[in-house]
Amino acid sequence: MQSLKRRDFIRGLSFMGLAAGVKPAAASYNPAAKFGVKVSEVEYRRTKAGRQLMARIYQPEGTGPFPTVLDLHGGAWNAKDRKAEEPMDHAIAESGVLVVAVDLTLAPESPYPACVQDANYAVRWLKTKAPSWNGSPARIGVYGSSSGGHLAELLAMRPRDSRYNAIPLREAPGADASVAYVAMRSPISNTFARYQNAEKLNRSSMVKNNTTFFVPFDAIHESNPQEILDRHETITKVPFLIMQGALDDNVLPAVQERFVQSYKEAGGDIQYQLFEGCEHEWVAKPGPQTDRAREMVKAFIARQVNAS
Repeated sequence: MQSLKRRDFIRGLSFMGLAAGVKPAAASYNPAAKFGVKVSEVEYRRTKAGRQLMARIYQPEGTGPFPTVLDLHGGAWNAKDRKAEEPMDHAIAESGVLVVAVDLTLAPESPYPACVQDANYAVRWLKTKAPSWNGSPARIGVYGSSSGGHLAELLAMRPRDSRYNAIPLREAPGADASVAYVAMRSPISNTFARYQNAEKLNRSSMVKNNTTFFVPFDAIHESNPQEILDRHETITKVPFLIMQGALDDNVLPAVQERFVQSYKEAGGDIQYQLFEGCEHEWVAKPGPQTDRAREMVKAFIARQVNAS
């Protein structure tokens, strides 16, 4: 009982320090480490319609503090949930990273920017909650897949956008949504190019996913990471890792490579890796290229965390 009270007291101090703007202690990270993982779930907010948005917590079984990563799922803005990247999330957590995967508002419930607002809120919420799961809120990272990668790019580039910050966090009104780094698999870095590709391939369901999410449709340009760079908007630049399948006909490698070059030209730190023989969602299947992707993400996290 005394140890539980002491732990709660320490967590309370961590929360109060964050709320007061005190920089929390950073975590160190060895990507070759092995931990057991405890998986649990909590509600982190509700949509306007009252639907529960849940957070799935992959907590290494150790004292920590562990680096903390927020996972944003894909699903073309219209489908999937916090469990979409479970194999990747679990693999990262086993190496000693607190991974928290969250549900997002889906486009049929509410179009752009609702899910970006969820992601922005989730970062701020996680900064207050990470210590309770032995995670460090010092340098929150993000892992995003496909449309989740699109959200991750917007989140990183526009952390203080008033539209994205629209959901208040009563527990810590001073917390911001800035992140330290972003790792991505097949991110939609050029929303309009992807829409054009769907039209070209006569993929009616993919076209509908876009028209359901981008309302009004001009939002496909306003929220396009590639066009944000082309317009020379003032952005926040954090290190990016992009992993791209060479056989991906959903997000084309050539389009991805143009974004990588544009981010570099804007002064951003970006690492790009092409996975030969791989399609859009190759990490969903066991195999050497999936193993390579997991090790690449862990190595990227290590470089960001240990350099701080």
